[in-house]
Amino acid sequence: MSYICVMNLPQAFIERTRRLLGDEQYLLFEEALQTDVPVSIRPNRKKMAQAIEGEPIPWAPSGIYLNNRPTFTFDPLFHAGCYYVQEASSMFVEQVLQTYVKEPVVMLDLCAAPGGKSTLSRSVLPEGSLLVANEVMRNRSQILAENLIKWGYPDVIVTNNDPADFTELPPLFDVILTDVPCSGEGMFRKDEVAIEEWSVDNVDVCWQRQRRILNDIWPTLKPGGLLIYSTCTFNCEENEDNVAWIARELGADVLEVPVDDAWCITGNLIDKDFPVYRFLPHRTKGEGLFLAILRKHSSTDDKTMFYAEENIVLRSKTRKVKKGKDTKGRPQPISIPKEAKGWLEGYENYLVEMKGTIAVAFPLKHVSIHTLLQEHLKVIHSGITLGEVKGKDFIPHHSLAMSTARKEDAFPQAELSYEQAIAYLRKEGLVLDVSVPRGYVLVTYKQIPLGFVKNIGNRANNLYPQEWRIRSGYLPEEIRTLV
Repeated sequence: MSYICVMNLPQAFIERTRRLLGDEQYLLFEEALQTDVPVSIRPNRKKMAQAIEGEPIPWAPSGIYLNNRPTFTFDPLFHAGCYYVQEASSMFVEQVLQTYVKEPVVMLDLCAAPGGKSTLSRSVLPEGSLLVANEVMRNRSQILAENLIKWGYPDVIVTNNDPADFTELPPLFDVILTDVPCSGEGMFRKDEVAIEEWSVDNVDVCWQRQRRILNDIWPTLKPGGLLIYSTCTFNCEENEDNVAWIARELGADVLEVPVDDAWCITGNLIDKDFPVYRFLPHRTKGEGLFLAILRKHSSTDDKTMFYAEENIVLRSKTRKVKKGKDTKGRPQPISIPKEAKGWLEGYENYLVEMKGTIAVAFPLKHVSIHTLLQEHLKVIHSGITLGEVKGKDFIPHHSLAMSTARKEDAFPQAELSYEQAIAYLRKEGLVLDVSVPRGYVLVTYKQIPLGFVKNIGNRANNLYPQEWRIRSGYLPEEIRTLV
């Protein structure tokens, strides 16, 4: 096993963690912090069926430890949403969802950026589920939206809100995942800044902030619904103490998840009365993760946690149109271009509407929830953005290129070489084979869609999103791709 430079851990952290783990375990823990971080990914099986060389992650059947670290930035399949680079311990959420969620649900990932647990959750949730992924920081919410668009599921909503903004919503969610902001002790091996910013005072700030977040979001969880509480830190104040507080003050039962002893997951370190799941780097192959599962108290049968749209009362803000107002002089709304009907599988199962010049499709099953969230929250992405009307053109959107709901034969396709794929992802111009028809073309790499171009014959105009492009102008001497 290779080693990195010895960390300069804060003395207070050493003392606190040694008391928590005991002398023997602490020495093993500190030694593990000096080793390399394992590299792990999750394939998107709706996009890529190829076998991937590596070691399966025992608590997450969809995850794989890689033998070598690919050059992710220069792997076109990474940009195509074929896999997500995610820390292995975080994939334990898969075990939780597969244990307790057997029917379609409405799930909220409250602190979701950059999108690891969101993409995992949407992959694991039963068909017919809806995922709402939220991030309070604006720049991070854009990254979250990018990653979920690339992942390609249509039944997703991305919001950019503070947890307090959710308080006006009714009990809407069957499952809430709160991967709350924390002191980041579990990130010490990956992030030197986390070490520099750590202090006992910051731990105190964090556990109090976490309780405020939980208080804000708790009313939106249905009676009988599931709360998945997680941190990437080791201390008890942010972990066991907060779980005990949730159970006692908010009203919940702590649930157990079946685990194999061979996984070496650590349980409760201060109180044996309820189960929790700790991933310590000297025992499990991953970073620091703490997780607990709680069920909100309910006077009704637990089965009522599962979503039935016809049974929920939505406190929607109705907007009344004033009588006598005419539309004279106002621009007429743009109608949905007829081309849109040929771009989606199951077009009839979507509400397709124009938002200005943008055509957006959203699953009909969840329209009422979508409407409610738009009225109370800042929605930055939802469903599938089909395209934009510009003059006489209807330009297909990158969201459509990435979507798993796009019709396979909706557009002519052009396969790119590796060099062409990198040029495309840098948003450079392309020249396609003379056999490729003019107009909007879906370009692919290894038969996987990368995005759209407009082929005008002597060149192809690149429609890849400017903000997502590869900014590096060089290629590394050694390039390792996933497949």
